[in-house]
Amino acid sequence: MADYNNKITPKEEEKNINEKKINKSEKVVEKSAEEKLKETEEKLLRSLAEIENQRRRFEKEIKDAFEFGSFNFAKESLAILDNLERAKLATKNDESLKTNKDLDKFLENITIIEKDLVSIFEKNRIKKIVTKNKKFDPNFHQAMSEINDDGVEPGIILQEIQAGYMLGERLLRPALVGVAKKMEKNKDKKEEK
Repeated sequence: MADYNNKITPKEEEKNINEKKINKSEKVVEKSAEEKLKETEEKLLRSLAEIENQRRRFEKEIKDAFEFGSFNFAKESLAILDNLERAKLATKNDESLKTNKDLDKFLENITIIEKDLVSIFEKNRIKKIVTKNKKFDPNFHQAMSEINDDGVEPGIILQEIQAGYMLGERLLRPALVGVAKKMEKNKDKKEEK
């Protein structure tokens, strides 16, 4: 009888197999639900991070629009100031106008307009880049010529061809400059020989 009690009938064996399958599928379903929950949590966290990044980008774009929205207008307005300076120089150097008694009044009026324009620029955070006797910096200056000068350290700006300007912390236009270069001693030695 002991043997008979330990033996499983084919129907019982089939029932046990089906129960194991059901238990396995339940476990798979449970595990799958946990995985789905984790995936959903990860997707939610990624979405929240993306939304936060997008919010920061929009805030930065709005801030830049307020600070630098006038960038192109300011850049083009520099031409007015350049033309006033050229007009003043041309008028001063014109031989036929030098004898005119109203020349000083005319130049004074141009100077007033020039000062007003500079004042408007400064109120709008547009500042001229100081260049004379400063070290050349490619971030703010554009070298247009090299000038031989032994009395000055190489790389020092000796001449400003066109003024450069900043809008806040941004470069509006680089200064066009002439930079000191070291005299070549080899050429001097060859000329002596």
